[in-house]
Amino acid sequence: MKTLNEHLGQYAEYHRDRRNIFSHFIGIPMIVLAVAVLLSRPGLELFGLWLSPATLVALAAAQFYLRLDLRFGLLMAALLALSLWLGADLAVQSTSVWLVAGIGLFVLGWLIQFIGHYYEGRKPAFVDDVMGLVIGPLFVVAELAFLLGLRDEVRKAVEQRAGPTCIRGRKATG
Repeated sequence: MKTLNEHLGQYAEYHRDRRNIFSHFIGIPMIVLAVAVLLSRPGLELFGLWLSPATLVALAAAQFYLRLDLRFGLLMAALLALSLWLGADLAVQSTSVWLVAGIGLFVLGWLIQFIGHYYEGRKPAFVDDVMGLVIGPLFVVAELAFLLGLRDEVRKAVEQRAGPTCIRGRKATG
């Protein structure tokens, strides 16, 4: 199994333009929430918890993230739980509300992603490796950590493989 640094470094190779990274801060959470919404049907409430296909997907993803890195994994598990909660809330609404929310978030999220990749001038990572679909949300969390000055050892490993972020081909400062 690849390490955290290997996964993030490979994904980062497709995401060095800061405008593209910014688009991922918006688009990826929308897509994750859309998947949670759409997979929250069918479902049933058991002991106050909504159990659905989304629950199984989130548990598998959380296990993967936790195996890669405990700190990022715990944060990802919490964010997935939040997505499940929101998805379950929308799943019990009318079918039209459920579908409009799920499909709308999904389409808009991907549109934002593709706009970001226009600036990047490179195709999305999942085109070459489907694992990019799983690493994308973790990449957003890692990039936020880097912006906050956290996990500098991971940032350095990612930049060693993928290079620094830039805007229009120029190295970014700071």
